[in-house]
Amino acid sequence: MVVDEWSDETVDRLFHALADTTRRDILRRCVRAELSVSRLAEAYPMSFAAVQKHVAVLERAGLVTKQRSGREQLVRTDPDAVGRARQALDELESAWRGRVDRMARLLAEHPETEENDTTEGPER
Repeated sequence: MVVDEWSDETVDRLFHALADTTRRDILRRCVRAELSVSRLAEAYPMSFAAVQKHVAVLERAGLVTKQRSGREQLVRTDPDAVGRARQALDELESAWRGRVDRMARLLAEHPETEENDTTEGPER
């Protein structure tokens, strides 16, 4: 999927989810192994409900999925999740590099002369 085809809301959810330290840590833990929400909650100095909310943010962003296994919900990282974030950043970088290159070309085509120097105040 190309970032230009993503809605602003989709990209916002992705980067909002990645902006939080706890959520990034949850992603790292779930890359190594599928973990239940209760097992994840043991690792953080916050309530079970708070960890559930972090997992829900990650799930809405498409970074993790939950699957019921008996009484537990196992959280797993989507293998393509980091790739989507990287692709979004790469495309944004490409757009900005293009703008910088265009500005550099324009400046090279129209160099300032000493007559246009405005560092000194107007003559009186």
